[in-house]
Amino acid sequence: MIDVPPVVRAKARRLGRRGQQWLADLPTLVAEVEQRWSVTAGEPLDRATSAYVLRVRTGDGRAAVLKLAVPDPDFLSALRTLRLAEGRGYVGLLAHDAECHALLLEPLGPPLDQLGLPPHQQIDILCAILRRAWHVPPPEAIPGPDKVRSLAAMIERLWESLGRPCSERAVDRALECAALRAAAFDPARCVVVHGDPHPGNALRATAPRPGAETGFVFVDPDGFTDEPAYDLGVVLRGWCPELLAADDAVGLARSYCALLAERTGVDARAIWEWGFLERVSTGLYLLDHGAEALARPYLETAELLAKATASAAPE
Repeated sequence: MIDVPPVVRAKARRLGRRGQQWLADLPTLVAEVEQRWSVTAGEPLDRATSAYVLRVRTGDGRAAVLKLAVPDPDFLSALRTLRLAEGRGYVGLLAHDAECHALLLEPLGPPLDQLGLPPHQQIDILCAILRRAWHVPPPEAIPGPDKVRSLAAMIERLWESLGRPCSERAVDRALECAALRAAAFDPARCVVVHGDPHPGNALRATAPRPGAETGFVFVDPDGFTDEPAYDLGVVLRGWCPELLAADDAVGLARSYCALLAERTGVDARAIWEWGFLERVSTGLYLLDHGAEALARPYLETAELLAKATASAAPE
């Protein structure tokens, strides 16, 4: 029997028949990959959200991690990113099987969000990893502003279907940010972004190596092309406990945004706009998936920042 984390099981089921079949076939798939790559399965890791992940031991006794992703089409973008990164800013890829959605990865230590570091230090580290990770070669054909359009459409749809769980002001501000980022889209500025570079996706390297100069590398890339400000906006969308506890949430958020801009040379206003858009869209997305306890801090902080719309965005 395989105990799949609830969030992974839910994601597989949302894929319909294909996801249900993946769940049913998972024990057989683990056994097949064990034999093909000469690895021995160990304990599962429970932090995954879109894959069954477990520790394994290779035939020559080395530790590794086996990741069996749900059969989502986005897997190929993640695989391309890890393959072309060659460990620079990302977890090392030891083997892969695109048909089985299987990855054999280097073992890593704890994530950045479990080390008790203050937000500004975590932001410093995330920016340093991103500057390394953005060197993955982009595809020859750069699509248009698909991400921002999809986020705007999701916000409009979910806000209505969920019974308008946040203020119209917050939604209007998020959609305004989306329109601004779509209008500013420039293929020449695009990089392969991680897509979700929060502290939980930055894990400590177990030993010094080229490509992990910060001591940390990213896992679980989405690997699509967009402006670097997108990734930095994802970083900015976090820190909900700190913002909710602050006497001046806007001022604190602006200090985080200024640090992100300073460490990367990316325009602060673009980071702010992506951050607000991501804050609202993430809250609604989590609420739609039944994770109200996780969703509410995003929406509550969005309300705090939306109240200061005129003065909040950096110049």
